[in-house]
Amino acid sequence: MIIALSILAALIAILAASYIWSRIKPRTPQTSIEIDASAEQVWSTLTDFTNHPQWNPFITKISGEPITGTRLSVEISNNGKTNTFTPTVLAAEPGRELRWIGRFGMVGVVDGEHYFHIETLTPKRIRLIHGEKFTGVLVPFLGKQLDVADNFAAMNRALKARVEQQ
Repeated sequence: MIIALSILAALIAILAASYIWSRIKPRTPQTSIEIDASAEQVWSTLTDFTNHPQWNPFITKISGEPITGTRLSVEISNNGKTNTFTPTVLAAEPGRELRWIGRFGMVGVVDGEHYFHIETLTPKRIRLIHGEKFTGVLVPFLGKQLDVADNFAAMNRALKARVEQQ
């Protein structure tokens, strides 16, 4: 009984330390791209969820409304695998920011806060900052599975091409 309790206490300590570590040093892949279009044009294309399958190589399907507090259904393609999750929109400011949080399992296992920040450089040129902040108990153990910056960059390039063609 004492051995079992010692093992349980050690496991709890490891999980707690892992969670705390992920809060101190989250995984934060981030990319950016400049697009020759207005913030409104970029926002319109980014939130036109129906048409994402036509141009987006990373978020291959998305449904719902970009309204703070609502849930989305998001399908991503990562390293040849498709995953679907239902994040909650944390911010939806037209022409400025779209941000949601998705979770794997329960809160604190793997939480991903995904964001798109639109910075106006000139009336017809913006910088899109696209990233994610991963925290949770499993984050320190997932390594390369959370290295998604290449997928973000591919999506950014596709968004740029789509918006600049319009």
